[in-house]
Amino acid sequence: MVLRCQVEVLYFAKSAEIAGIRSETISVPQEIKALQLWNEIEARHPGKDMNEIEEKSKDIIKFTAEKLSIDEVSQLVVSPLCGAVSLFVGTTRNNFEGKKVISLEYEAYLPMAENEIRKICSDIRQKWPVKHIAVFHRLGLVPVSEASIIIAVSSAHRTSSLEAVSYAIDTLKAKVPIWKKEMYEESSSSWKRNKECFWTASD
Repeated sequence: MVLRCQVEVLYFAKSAEIAGIRSETISVPQEIKALQLWNEIEARHPGKDMNEIEEKSKDIIKFTAEKLSIDEVSQLVVSPLCGAVSLFVGTTRNNFEGKKVISLEYEAYLPMAENEIRKICSDIRQKWPVKHIAVFHRLGLVPVSEASIIIAVSSAHRTSSLEAVSYAIDTLKAKVPIWKKEMYEESSSSWKRNKECFWTASD
């Protein structure tokens, strides 16, 4: 005869959401081991993974004339499965080669730009185990100190998201058809080509 005992199991946070209860009492053999007890708990909640809530990965891409929010973009990639969110924020600086810059103006060929960024997201997922990716780029006038681009990546560990963000901005500048005009204080302006772009590499 196998001696049995009553064990009260308490559920907190994510496990409580998955199980749908806060506690339950189960009858188990007195000599039960921890792994056996865990298997018993999972068997009482079939079809539910007690370790992880499934969360589909997201690639969020947006071009907008509105002011970008670092908090908004970073929150879009937050995941309970991740311990790191890495960001790149590109802002308008107030000078270029001795000239005082008052703003930048951006325009893009949107169908191609969005497609190229999706390719970058796909490449990132092949290179690093990341969860969510967000790429927001501002169009039109961007005053000094305001963000023109925000890239956010979440991952379980910081190395993956840090390397992915660096790859994303470098590749975006090289491949995505976005043009920038610098507006100077002396009422002049200049369209600036990106020297990293593949279509200017032969110049």
